[in-house]
Amino acid sequence: MHALVIRNGLLIDGTGAPRRMASVAVDGGRITAVGDDIGAGYRDIDAAGRLVTPGFVDIHTHYDGQALWDAYLTPSSVHGVTSAVFGNCGVGFAPVRPGAGSYLINLMEGVEDIPGTVLAEGVDFGWESFEEYMAALERRSHAIDFATQMPHSALRFYVMGERGADHAEMPTVDEIERMGVLLERALKAGALGFTTSRTTKHKARDGRLVPSLTAGDPELHGLAMAMRRAGKGVFEVNSDFGPGEYALLRAAAVTAGRPMSALLLQVGGNRGLWRETLAWVQSLRAEGLDATAQVGARGIGVLMGLETSMNPFSDHPAWAALEALPPPERLQRLREDGALRRRLIEGRPDTPRTQLMAEWLQRTFPLGPELDYEPDLTSAIGASAAASGTSPWAQALAHMMSSDGKAMLMYPIENYWDGSLETVREMLTAEGTVLGLADSGAHVGLICDGSQPTFLLSYWGRDRALGRIDLETLVAKLTRDTAAAYGLNDRGRIAPGMKADLNVIDFDALALLPPEVVYDLPAGGKRILQKARGYAHTFVSGIEILRDDGHTGELPGRLVRG
Repeated sequence: MHALVIRNGLLIDGTGAPRRMASVAVDGGRITAVGDDIGAGYRDIDAAGRLVTPGFVDIHTHYDGQALWDAYLTPSSVHGVTSAVFGNCGVGFAPVRPGAGSYLINLMEGVEDIPGTVLAEGVDFGWESFEEYMAALERRSHAIDFATQMPHSALRFYVMGERGADHAEMPTVDEIERMGVLLERALKAGALGFTTSRTTKHKARDGRLVPSLTAGDPELHGLAMAMRRAGKGVFEVNSDFGPGEYALLRAAAVTAGRPMSALLLQVGGNRGLWRETLAWVQSLRAEGLDATAQVGARGIGVLMGLETSMNPFSDHPAWAALEALPPPERLQRLREDGALRRRLIEGRPDTPRTQLMAEWLQRTFPLGPELDYEPDLTSAIGASAAASGTSPWAQALAHMMSSDGKAMLMYPIENYWDGSLETVREMLTAEGTVLGLADSGAHVGLICDGSQPTFLLSYWGRDRALGRIDLETLVAKLTRDTAAAYGLNDRGRIAPGMKADLNVIDFDALALLPPEVVYDLPAGGKRILQKARGYAHTFVSGIEILRDDGHTGELPGRLVRG
């Protein structure tokens, strides 16, 4: 008798091979048999009419702090994710000198939009070295597996002190050597990679650019040599790819001799840059370097509503008083006070933020119950208001007040500059790309892309009218490909000997639920959360963590050391 048998499911095994009817047996946390006649199980699940897939592997999350207080690592665990990697984009919470945690909080709040009050309450900084941070994570129980990476900015600040917070300050030879020693130790202790940010989009809460922004060749060379000595780890980079950047990063990747993973998305200021960057990644692969480009499944959309971190009226003096009210009272005031609504709509302040919002409304879309993530440009607030002769501000306010004040607007800041997801489709199907950019755990009051796995399968595999992608390819993107990119070769496929991380999915019912603002962070902090339906069962190491879209309370997850 097997411990568990999942019987008669439509198996998509993660390799890209054609789907087939098969049963899966699990014993001791591993898959022990796959086929037609595999015997009985102490627990026997009939998966007839349902998909059976490997658990999803999300390589781009920011649970660096959340993993210290949230055993379930939501939203990932409600979207079929069984392994998550954080420490991305060069920001994190170790190493840290005693009493210096406030700067790392300031940096994380600015770069990843996680409130400082939440982090100050939830992160106790009971460690100094990166190895001690991993040990602190390991002492906590979690539903899913997770791994972490050494962040460049934290490392630089630790070694260089306040000088290290200024990206224009260059480290000394001794400081570069010290950074290399600490990185090598972290990698040998199990850090899954080294990550750096080289984009001006990333700023600390106080406005300072990230410390790693302009790290030069000597610094990158020293860190790359540490990776080479360790013989472990992935080099993850988020860059604007300005002049000289390709050559600099290629040199670091060659020196390290380790896999490199670069973020890839379409930005408004240079809409064709992503093609140039993809070609560069593919040229590295042609040279024999292990390089991948992390791509998203949809446009990266800022969500705006009456309870989110920002909305079109955030800079209005009349909004300040409303923001202090509990959400039900705020909505009631808006409903009852017509003069207040007119003041918000017509009495806008002449500020940079309001001017920016006026531009945004031309490409902002009402997000209704149908959750259209590929809306036609004619449905944008600006176009709709022009066609009806009304104010876009009035339309925006009316929409946010609908659905009992829970409705949201969506402004796609990246990956949607052509008014469709065809750019994303090209990225998803290009050679050398892997799924990333879900940013789970980050941008909690503005962006909710941790639901990306569910969207990828339901929209690209079923709902899109034209240009659908076959499920075998999509599942491989979520499992084998992401696992392999980070050397997690014991998972991501359904085969004997592999880790028993599995999803049983009611594909016909698979859907995203509307995003909602919840107040479940430390210190009563809020975040946008988007759940799903259609996950009948999710297993981590053969233990069921999710049943009928709800957590079972089981916590088999562990820290994965590289």
